[in-house]
Amino acid sequence: MKKSLIVLIMFLSCIVIPISGQNWSKLIRLTWNAGWSMEPSIAADSDNRIHVVWLDSSLSVRDLFYKQSTNFGESWSGPIRMTWNANWPELPSIKADTISGIHVVWESYTVLLNNRKIYYKRSTDSGVTWSQTTQITYTAGDSCSPSLAVDTGNWVHMVWRNDAPGNDDIFYKHSTDSGMTWTGTTRLTWNTGKSCEPSIAVDLGGGIHVVWHDDSPGNEEIFFKHSTDNGETWSGLTRLSWNSGESRNPHIATDSSNTIHVVWDSLLLTKHEILYKNSTDGGATWSGLTRLTWNGGSFFPSITADQDNGIHVVWMN
Repeated sequence: MKKSLIVLIMFLSCIVIPISGQNWSKLIRLTWNAGWSMEPSIAADSDNRIHVVWLDSSLSVRDLFYKQSTNFGESWSGPIRMTWNANWPELPSIKADTISGIHVVWESYTVLLNNRKIYYKRSTDSGVTWSQTTQITYTAGDSCSPSLAVDTGNWVHMVWRNDAPGNDDIFYKHSTDSGMTWTGTTRLTWNTGKSCEPSIAVDLGGGIHVVWHDDSPGNEEIFFKHSTDNGETWSGLTRLSWNSGESRNPHIATDSSNTIHVVWDSLLLTKHEILYKNSTDGGATWSGLTRLTWNGGSFFPSITADQDNGIHVVWMN
């Protein structure tokens, strides 16, 4: 049975909780493919173009596709196929900069290396044409779950997890030239357990903020660290959750006042719910927990802030 991209949009639009904004457009279907359309990622640029990437299995192998809208989602371009391989790309992440650059990363299995690496494409003309695919991780082991952020200077920042140290840890690199070249790899965690599913955001002052979940405490908890010097040095770990059940799948965003917002899903007694907290001082101190759901079965939250500092959250239930 095929899955179209509209299935995901319909599901999420039914359970969105906007702190500002109450009116929603009609549903717009973006794919009519014979295979499965899955794992979408969305970004908006400074000209209000909307950019979407997703995975599609219609052509006997899974590949990455792209569409854009220049009129607030009323109509969409035709799909652009981004990959032509049998390496099973997964978990794409897309971000836009302020100079017509669109940046996409994903993980993909490399047959010759028998493991997974992170790959990258960029567009310098707002998604009209795209660069060749570039491999941007080379460390041993599996590199998975990439997350992108772009700062006000159009530096591109990326985090991911890699299991080469013997268990999963979090790694970081960045590009200062809109993705042309990338720095070497910086390791962010040395934990005894598995550090997984990182999410990255940057604030207007250039602070880089990263969250992930880690099972070193005996069950999975949410951790945070940040850099104030473009990733040269990093703070120590800050633990954000102390729940009796597992806390997983964190997502992070910043607003125009440089407040940091984090959501994740957590097992509370017998039900998974969405939790939230924030920091107004760059991660030095954090608010108490705010519980956003009471219905159970809530997973994989995503959070963003608008220009008026409204905070918007979606999740799966």
